[in-house]
Amino acid sequence: MATPTFDCLRQNFPEAQITGLIRRYAGGVVEDGPWFDDLIECNDKTIGGFFETIVKIRNLKPDLTIVLPNSLRSAIISRFGRSKQIYGYRRNGRSIFLSGGPRPKRNTNGIIPVAMRDYYLEICRWLQLKIPDAARPRLFFSDALEAQAARLLQRYGITSNDMVIGLNPGAKFGSSKCWPPHYFAGLAELLSARWNCKLLLFIGPGEEDLGRAIAKTSHASIINTGPDRVDLALLKPLIKRCQLLVTNDTGPRHYAVAFEVPVIVIMGPTDPRYTDANLEKTFVLRQELDCSPCHEKVCSLEHECMAGIRPEVVLSASEKLLEDIA
Repeated sequence: MATPTFDCLRQNFPEAQITGLIRRYAGGVVEDGPWFDDLIECNDKTIGGFFETIVKIRNLKPDLTIVLPNSLRSAIISRFGRSKQIYGYRRNGRSIFLSGGPRPKRNTNGIIPVAMRDYYLEICRWLQLKIPDAARPRLFFSDALEAQAARLLQRYGITSNDMVIGLNPGAKFGSSKCWPPHYFAGLAELLSARWNCKLLLFIGPGEEDLGRAIAKTSHASIINTGPDRVDLALLKPLIKRCQLLVTNDTGPRHYAVAFEVPVIVIMGPTDPRYTDANLEKTFVLRQELDCSPCHEKVCSLEHECMAGIRPEVVLSASEKLLEDIA
């Protein structure tokens, strides 16, 4: 969702040396893109990592720092990193560490949720930069990574003529975002009966038990990527290969948008206004409940926001989405 902002910065500063400061696990998301001349790892969750990150920034001697996260910590690190100018949202008590930046829009209930694509770009607007005409998420991968994905797909028995549907049952955020595993197992059976397709189950690190449970429970033939430890870089060409992705409201959803892959998003505890952009090939399934959106990592109730969305409903949405964009 931040890649349109990366595009904006690169277009406005074509000759600049632009370095991305990013956590290790997420480096594979933005690598191979045209935005950064270098990527350095941000490890600021420990005291040692905090000061190490400050030193890394000081070594860059930056003229300008754009802070996308809303945290106080990210602003403090940038200031201690001795950047000459620091811009980001003035909120959470961090204005003293910034050179300037927009303030989030508010009403009587607090900060008004807006699509994160536009939220990030507002920093560029505040700086009076030229905003790209087409603000769309973009992702990239190298030829080597594409070849690695092709070898993996070949080992899975997937050919160029196969219809491939991806299933993404995990969520780094927490269990509240996760559709029940047995629903994914049931959906796999419905999808197999509806289309002659190959089903790719995308399983991230720490989700191996989830992948095994879905594959074991379902009577459908599911290709579980868990044992191959697919990282966020390799996941890009694999999702691009799909004709449809069914996912919780989590990272791979935005991969699908970037690669213009039709995607069904099963949304529970999160506010849809934060992702209300670039939805031309997206079908969001959610229930309006008194308790949602709660943004809690773990549901303290019956998880009805997710449990109430049955596999048959997801199948129907899948059929409609593919029909509408055909």
